[in-house]
Amino acid sequence: MGKVDRRILKTQEAMKKAVIELMTEKNFDEITIQDIADRANINRGTIYLHYRDKFDLLDKLIEAHINELGDMGEWACKLDWSNGLLPFFEYFEKNYLFFSTMLASKGAPSFRTRLFDLIIDGFKGEIDTESRKNPDFSEDVALQYAGTAYVGVIEWWIKNGMPYPPQVMAKKVGALLERTL
Repeated sequence: MGKVDRRILKTQEAMKKAVIELMTEKNFDEITIQDIADRANINRGTIYLHYRDKFDLLDKLIEAHINELGDMGEWACKLDWSNGLLPFFEYFEKNYLFFSTMLASKGAPSFRTRLFDLIIDGFKGEIDTESRKNPDFSEDVALQYAGTAYVGVIEWWIKNGMPYPPQVMAKKVGALLERTL
């Protein structure tokens, strides 16, 4: 696969940034293609060269973040809980505008579900069944509990302006998940 032209990448990033910024100001349903074009400082037709519509743009943006988190999960699960969670909290911090918008937005309710599903998938196989620590746990209940707690903590952390640095959050949440799973 050939290298993508930097101008194309720059244009796509401008469109993605524009839609997220606009979502902090108004409901996604109220955002028009012209709004996105104006904010990204591009021609309206340029958006249609890259995306079918604003829903496609948002979906591709969400997909990129979900894929990035999924890729991180593949190697992070080999680490202990605290060290494995640190790259995630750093990623949430680095992409604060995206995550704060997506978790607060009524226009993208599927994002929380996709994040939750990704986390549940990552937690599968992490339940300690060897040490008799969780003898009465049913895997599906434990996964729902841990996944809901983890997503809830991420939401709380982001909505409250990240009151603790990623290292502290990874350590605290890692300790809780280690006790739970």
